[in-house]
Amino acid sequence: MSTQTTAPIFAITLPGMEDTLADEARAHGFDVQGVTPGGVHIGGGWPEIWRANLELRGATRVLWRMGSFMAFHLAQLDKRARKFPWAEVLRPDVPVRVEVATSRKSKIYHAGAATKRIETALVESAGMTVASDAPITLKIRIDDNRVTISVDTSGEPLHKRGHKEAVGKAPMRETLAVLFLRQCGYDGTQPVFDPMCGSGTFVIEAAEIAAGLQAGRARSFAFEHLVGFDAGVVSDVRTFERRGAPQVRLTGSDRDQGVIAMAQANAERAGVADLVQFETGSAGDISPPDGPPGLGIVNPPYGARIGNKKALYPVYGRLGQVLAERFSGWRVGIVTSEASLAKATGLPFEPEGPSIAHGGLRVKLWRTGPLP
Repeated sequence: MSTQTTAPIFAITLPGMEDTLADEARAHGFDVQGVTPGGVHIGGGWPEIWRANLELRGATRVLWRMGSFMAFHLAQLDKRARKFPWAEVLRPDVPVRVEVATSRKSKIYHAGAATKRIETALVESAGMTVASDAPITLKIRIDDNRVTISVDTSGEPLHKRGHKEAVGKAPMRETLAVLFLRQCGYDGTQPVFDPMCGSGTFVIEAAEIAAGLQAGRARSFAFEHLVGFDAGVVSDVRTFERRGAPQVRLTGSDRDQGVIAMAQANAERAGVADLVQFETGSAGDISPPDGPPGLGIVNPPYGARIGNKKALYPVYGRLGQVLAERFSGWRVGIVTSEASLAKATGLPFEPEGPSIAHGGLRVKLWRTGPLP
């Protein structure tokens, strides 16, 4: 991994997903300048900030690096924070919230004290208002005595697309689902089938990718409250239009009729109801949709998340059996926290992916090539 840190834009993602997000960013034409644990460094200015928030499906947040300085004690932090050019990015009429993270390598190690010094500097030297419920969050990192100041340009986490309301028992965030889809090689041109679709996240994200829809088209962002915001330019960049006419079948099934209704409602709000098909049915009775082989992707129950793990081995075994018998030519991706459950499917998995934090657990993606 590169450790390039000079790029002004930092797209955050879950640890383990950095390279996948970097691939997505390159596919969208961004200048990826490096990958470090927790995110991707991107070159550019405000237009790239706006576009990253609107278009990057796998990013959790997008930060703008405002600048940095060295500080070896609190008095120095106070002095340099008062001289920092806050007004270049922050508006005095918009309240801010300050979050400070410190490292053991820094002489300033008390995050609470550092937060207070920066808040005081903002109020007394920049005329800002500090509030816990502010629409703008400053993220301050003190690492090896270097104070790096960033502003969160996203606001609410980017998995909140602005149109999904109904979720099932253990929903997968859209940002994680789309990164798993990308790791499975999905590019919008293949059929997708999820036999345990829940509220439809995999299928709906696949449909939006196939249609070329912007991830953040239906939501607002924190950058709208910053000095650099140009409403006219952002309006030109934001589009609700499809950029393609998908020719692929995107389907999901679930034994719970209630979550199928949720999935259908979510697809309607997302504007892709005509591209997807949801139906009620058991994963043990599935058949491939008509048409060419594609990607079968599923986030089944895992014992610590829903239900009893021991009772799940036959469920995984039956799922694997049906996929092996009926889905010749299809590639499969299974997300689970338990290697033993994945192996219970009997499917010919490639080496598993990185361990990813999800819902208080660590999960991995298990992938196959085309099934014989």
